[in-house]
Amino acid sequence: MAHEKQFYIDGAWVDPIKPALLDVIDPSTEEAYTKISVGSAADVDRAVVAARKAFGTWGRSTRKERIDLLKAILSEYKKRQNEIGDAISQEMGAPQTFAREIQAGRGTAHLERMISVLEEYKFEYLQGTTLIAREPIGVCGLITPWNWPINQIACKVLPALAAGCTMVLKPSEEAPIDAVIWSEIMHTVGTPKGVYNMVQGAGSVVGEAMSSHPDIDMMSFTGSTRAGILVAQAAAKTVKRVAQELGGKSANILLPDVDFQTAVTKGINSMMTNSGQSCTAPSRMFVPQDRHDEVKKIAKEAAEKFVVGDPKNAETKLGPVVNAAQYEKIQKLIQAGIDEGAELVTGGPGRPEHLNRGYYVRPTVFANVRNDMTIAREEIFGPVITILPYKSEEEVIALANDTVYGLAAYVQAKDVEKGRKVAAQMRAGNVHLNYPMGDTAAPFGGYKQSGNGREYGEWGLEEFLETKAVIGYQAA
Repeated sequence: MAHEKQFYIDGAWVDPIKPALLDVIDPSTEEAYTKISVGSAADVDRAVVAARKAFGTWGRSTRKERIDLLKAILSEYKKRQNEIGDAISQEMGAPQTFAREIQAGRGTAHLERMISVLEEYKFEYLQGTTLIAREPIGVCGLITPWNWPINQIACKVLPALAAGCTMVLKPSEEAPIDAVIWSEIMHTVGTPKGVYNMVQGAGSVVGEAMSSHPDIDMMSFTGSTRAGILVAQAAAKTVKRVAQELGGKSANILLPDVDFQTAVTKGINSMMTNSGQSCTAPSRMFVPQDRHDEVKKIAKEAAEKFVVGDPKNAETKLGPVVNAAQYEKIQKLIQAGIDEGAELVTGGPGRPEHLNRGYYVRPTVFANVRNDMTIAREEIFGPVITILPYKSEEEVIALANDTVYGLAAYVQAKDVEKGRKVAAQMRAGNVHLNYPMGDTAAPFGGYKQSGNGREYGEWGLEEFLETKAVIGYQAA
């Protein structure tokens, strides 16, 4: 790969206007393994000009042209899926097998789903004598995170393409290499010039320039709630649409009738996946008070089975967290849990004893947690789970919803109808009932400070469309 130090603009690999380099750190070694160029507002301007020009033709492209492009991307993506997985593993620390099969596998899943959606979607229909038309919104700014990098690139770029939009992508500077490979794929398949552009850089520079740019019609952002607020504030100046997927602090309610051995173990496994670096992670496990001690033992056993170590080792189930800042934040929150009186069941501060470098965090379980403790309120974004006892169904529903976030919730119930009733009362955009398989056709997004808008499948496509009514289109 030869394009780490370049941006992809107007169908070509170009150097930044003002040369500036940034180290890319391998979190397993704490050492730089390559460098990328980081851009400026001038680079954003150049990309937006290309995207605006290309919208004049791509915005009028046919359904067949868009489907053919998506199918070509899918074919080329499959050839490079393992390479993308390896890049993700090195740049953000996911175990290599997980990165190849699950992280990079999400790109394939979103491609296949968007092709099927585009084949059937009705962009126009008659409502009486009025034509309702769904048209591309225009030039889109896309900002993606480091924790599920290719997943978020795919679920923004693909619906934008399918809608007929043109775009400028700013991937996370923490996980930039998979985005370079994605851009190489876009070039290889012959994406029309200016339709897809990619500029690397810091959110405070490139992201701000995109959000406030008068010629960008929409911003789609995934990241922290703090950064999402800044994007929305900058975008407000030009009244552009903003779609956001932000933080989460998801409740996992175990109702009294479940098999606790299974439900607790699956909850721990889900929490620890990706080193806890998932916005939908079930980080608050609510359990009946009279089963609390039983749950502690099961949770301890499940957490201690996670092998922490080098992402390249086949035995590793838990790699490092992404960087030094994230490691320090997690350490402070673990210490806050101890200081505020939560019961440390396993794990705790510091690295696992067998590791002396790398941003590795011990799989940590806290019990006897109150919902007003810091570790129950703040998004830790690491392999740390809190167990909170409850006395009644009414109480647990209130506690679960007592958060500024509303991205996901989890309900475990042997009595499925009871589980459905509890799920109906969760103030969250996604509710997972009895640990189901994922669904790339289901709308993904949150309530409250977890964001607005929805991604995935048809729901994602519609975020990039404007609605036009042609009244009197057909004679009465």
